[in-house]
Amino acid sequence: MRTLVDANVVLRYMLHDDETLFQIAEQSIRDGAYLLPEVLAEVVYVLLGVYSVPREELASRLQFLVDELQAEHPDVLKTALSTFGMTKLDFVDCLLAAYNNKLGDKVVTFDRKLNRLLR
Repeated sequence: MRTLVDANVVLRYMLHDDETLFQIAEQSIRDGAYLLPEVLAEVVYVLLGVYSVPREELASRLQFLVDELQAEHPDVLKTALSTFGMTKLDFVDCLLAAYNNKLGDKVVTFDRKLNRLLR
């Protein structure tokens, strides 16, 4: 059975704004917590929208986080974060493009900007 972390755990770990919660989050990560792409997307939106972390910095910091947590297809997540840091696309669009480019998943979209990133 996996131990899943939610966005609040990831945020407390990244922001280190509450020592007690940080310690719990850090221990969960050390114990092999699992990060879902949906949770990563929520973290991106909170850090961008609420904390105004610049896209490039956000992408870089979260790529390091992906290395610390268990995740399915971490290369897809890191590619999506890299694309997010270099473009104005929403993170979910970057994630879809990464699934397409890394795993060959077909993506159907009407979004012209996203279509430019697809194979």
